[in-house]
Amino acid sequence: MSGHSKWATIKHKKAAVDAKRGKMFTKLIKEITVAARMGGGDASGNPRLRKAIDDAKGQQMPADTIKRAVQRGTGELEGATYEEILYEGTGPSGTLFIAEVMTDNRNRTVAEVRKIFEKNGGAMGAGGTAAWAFDRKGMILIAKENATEDQLMEIAVGAGADDYTDIGEEWQILCEPSKLDPVSKALEEAKIATKSANLAYVPKNKREVSGRDAELCLNLAEALDDHDDIQNVFSDFDVSDEEMARIAG
Repeated sequence: MSGHSKWATIKHKKAAVDAKRGKMFTKLIKEITVAARMGGGDASGNPRLRKAIDDAKGQQMPADTIKRAVQRGTGELEGATYEEILYEGTGPSGTLFIAEVMTDNRNRTVAEVRKIFEKNGGAMGAGGTAAWAFDRKGMILIAKENATEDQLMEIAVGAGADDYTDIGEEWQILCEPSKLDPVSKALEEAKIATKSANLAYVPKNKREVSGRDAELCLNLAEALDDHDDIQNVFSDFDVSDEEMARIAG
């Protein structure tokens, strides 16, 4: 559930599948619970909950687990109350990071996140440290083989998307936050499968890093994403394909 596809690729190659699935389930359960608490347990009238349930089904989460997460959110079952927080910080070479957090213990989480920044050449900052350098957007990712450029122009842009971009193995569609649900629905009705569809922080300008700084940025992004309380990580760093090949090798 990250915001940077290049480091996500390396991260997934390095990760143990079962451990990652467990972490993913934890994050999805939190999202379902909070979505149900904020907008009610009826997915048909709660776009955020509908999206969270679709993501959970995509990860093959059992239906009973999904149901219990919804019931905890609506108060039908007892459970932790999660608080949504945005943490911001800097990384090597002046790179900027945003972490979307859900936690039932703010004091514990802030201490742990600060330590992650410090161990990986960064520093956690106050609110506003990084957010100024990002735009809040709806972001949809589609595997290249699932849609043509003509389809994206007709369906996604026709439903209100701002633009689409070729980012290698995927199409990336960006839209205003209010358009995320209608664009997602239009793609679903056209039988175009999406890999993800979420609100994201998109950097206004990317900052290319290399050498040791590139390794530290990747490590910082991965360490933040691995934390159980962090739902999504966004950064403005970019690493060339050559550098990625060097690091991966």
